[in-house]
Amino acid sequence: MAIKPELLETLRQKRDKIINHVSPEKLEAMHAKGRLSARERINVLFDEGTFQEIGLHATHHAVHFGMEGRELPADGVITGSGYVGSTQVAAFCQDYSVLAGTLGKMQARKITRIMRYAIKTGIPVIAFKDSGGARIQEGVDALSGYGDVFYANVLLSGVVPQIAIILGPCAGGAAYSPALMDFVIMTRKNAHMFLTGPEVIKAVTGRTTTMAEIGGAEMHASVSGNAHFLAEDDQHAIAIAKNLLGYLPPNNTEDPPHNLAMPIDNQPDPDMDGLIPATPSEPLDMMAVIRRLVDNGEILEVHGNFARNVIVGFARMSGVVVGIVANQPMHMAGALDIDASDKVARFIRTCNVFNIPLVTLVDVPGFLPGIEQERGGIIRHGAKMLHAFASCTSPKITVILRKSYGGSYLAMCSQELGADMVFAWPTAEIAVMGAEAAVNILYRKELEKAEDRAATAKEFTQKYRDEFASPYEAAANFYISDVIEPSETRSTVSLALRKLLSKRELRPSKKHGNMPL
Repeated sequence: MAIKPELLETLRQKRDKIINHVSPEKLEAMHAKGRLSARERINVLFDEGTFQEIGLHATHHAVHFGMEGRELPADGVITGSGYVGSTQVAAFCQDYSVLAGTLGKMQARKITRIMRYAIKTGIPVIAFKDSGGARIQEGVDALSGYGDVFYANVLLSGVVPQIAIILGPCAGGAAYSPALMDFVIMTRKNAHMFLTGPEVIKAVTGRTTTMAEIGGAEMHASVSGNAHFLAEDDQHAIAIAKNLLGYLPPNNTEDPPHNLAMPIDNQPDPDMDGLIPATPSEPLDMMAVIRRLVDNGEILEVHGNFARNVIVGFARMSGVVVGIVANQPMHMAGALDIDASDKVARFIRTCNVFNIPLVTLVDVPGFLPGIEQERGGIIRHGAKMLHAFASCTSPKITVILRKSYGGSYLAMCSQELGADMVFAWPTAEIAVMGAEAAVNILYRKELEKAEDRAATAKEFTQKYRDEFASPYEAAANFYISDVIEPSETRSTVSLALRKLLSKRELRPSKKHGNMPL
């Protein structure tokens, strides 16, 4: 017996009403601002025909403040899964055109349901955030819903990658969900993330501020460090997310998408030698070094506008996915400060949970001196790097290019912090402190008696650099694996990476270490 045509027609009408609820006029207005509708965002992310929605017909049960009987298409959020290339991905996309995308109990149920699906199937989650926050008409039910979402974020943390794409407002408690995820992408013009808006700040503190100052994408990408990537528009943000997925495994039990069919590059790169400045006091452009080391000169830099004295990002070396950690002497001489320590520690832990090998490039004069740094807790923040590197069991290769002094030598993944291989260029200087500072302490009396203090200091400095800061001193004590020519770096590291992919390292049984947060 055939199904009644009117039943099919009813279904089609219901679907059409929910899916096409945005009028052409509103859609045109969105496009004029560089914004896509929620369903357009889903369509851009997934390969055509692969998205399967769940909860299309779900609706709220609120009855107060005019909510009884009010229709909210899909309750303001689209949830489901599809394919991005060969990778299945779970996604939820808040719909700002439906009651400002506010979250109520049903929306939270839909979000947590797709997150549970992701953890059961071992697939990444992409969250499109575009919401006015908690749905005040639902009161404590909305707050309970946020609690459920936060709990799910933490449950998935370290198991499957979680990527938040913020394309509009992300207000109040809504901001904590992306903060609990692995990566945050924000669009430059339309995205805002904040706990309390300018009006509340004015009322409580009397201080006048703007949305850009407290919640703008550029601020979060460069000042607060809450955003990892800055996108120009919705399309660009989704493209960044897809690029990011190309470096990550679907879950913590699998390896990253290495291309091991690619032959290991064993050719020297003489042009690398030309990147080294003539004198140690001149800054080395670490990004230029990185681009010569990685495949096709391509690196997906993470936190590119934040703590620019260090560089972190994903790349490939002879097909092997790697996480790059490097000092950038072009900014603050590459010294480590509070923000840089947080940036590096977070990236190390991300690489570790997803089995991504780490390549650390060192040219660091030390931790940044200063009253603000000491009072701000540089000891505690710097210890985060020590803890992150020491607890990381992914393959770890360190290359010391030039300066590597004091505690920062250890913080940049020395052998003692668990590096599997440590290579040094002939230009490396490994010591407790820089030669100039050491000479002023060790040869203070001789300098006081010298007729030409400057000339004597220069002589002692060169002697100290040659005898005590030389990479051969560290090599003689087996603190480094080998001294290599700069031109050999790519081939040496590429070969070592292949050999380390089978690395297994057991640690004492415990819930987790107590990181100095």
